[in-house]
Amino acid sequence: MATTVLGFKISMPIMIAPTAMQKMAHPEGEYATARAASAAGTIMTLSSWATSSVEEVASTGPGIRFFQLYVYKDRNVVAQLVRRAERAGFKAIALTVDTPRLGRREADIKNRFTLPPFLTLKNFEGLDLGKMDKAADSGLASYVAGQIDRTLSWKDVEWLQTITKLPILVKGVLTAEDARLSIQAGAAGIIVSNHGARQLDYSPSTIMALEEVVKAAQGRVPVFLDGGVRRGTDVFKALALGASGIFIGRPVVFSLASEGETGVRKVLQMLREEFELTMALSGCRSLKEITRAHIVADWDHPLNRLAPRL
Repeated sequence: MATTVLGFKISMPIMIAPTAMQKMAHPEGEYATARAASAAGTIMTLSSWATSSVEEVASTGPGIRFFQLYVYKDRNVVAQLVRRAERAGFKAIALTVDTPRLGRREADIKNRFTLPPFLTLKNFEGLDLGKMDKAADSGLASYVAGQIDRTLSWKDVEWLQTITKLPILVKGVLTAEDARLSIQAGAAGIIVSNHGARQLDYSPSTIMALEEVVKAAQGRVPVFLDGGVRRGTDVFKALALGASGIFIGRPVVFSLASEGETGVRKVLQMLREEFELTMALSGCRSLKEITRAHIVADWDHPLNRLAPRL
């Protein structure tokens, strides 16, 4: 079940996606997630909007870690963040490209969401950007509108390569066209993601978009799936459709809220065991034996059925 991602060997093709503000779920937040990922021998992606800094996460001990990046209006802030991630030993940049504006998150508006006063966006603490003001609707929406650059374009992917030697993964791709443009811009990999389905109503599920993106990539860069994975069978389906690995977000936050580091360790172990069993029952002795022939896709079915072929 071991595999390599951007040249780094990990124990399984199941990795941790970036999720913001984890100390809202548990006091140890990103510390707990980082330790659990290291114990499982897999990759953790730290959010730009984490409640623990890149340096603090690095202090938890050895591990393979990626850094998720939002492009701020002030490019000096971006350059400084990238340099800090490099110094802290992070191995790649996951550039989120689907959030030049925040989607209409009605739960946040209803709850007038803001970061609790005892927490800060730690990576921005020294830049006077770590606090989130209360707003009439969503504090996060106001923060994004004020700080995130709406002019984000493919030129920014190229610019990032001039300030870092770290490989850049483009996160938020759902179409063949954007896959080709990502590669053309120099991306080292693609993450198929719809941002937890919170950005645009009726956007396709990641599993439905995956195969189109894989075909467009033509093996030139690895393609990963982020979002919608809840079972080991979901991991199997993604690999059968051509993904090189998957990232999980909500399961990590839910398990973190439930049992802290122990919970995150459990969710990673559960997915690993379910995935291993699916491989065994499908006759696959290794990851390379998982092929498109192992699943049947019926996108016209009312439930968009995608199932292992057993």
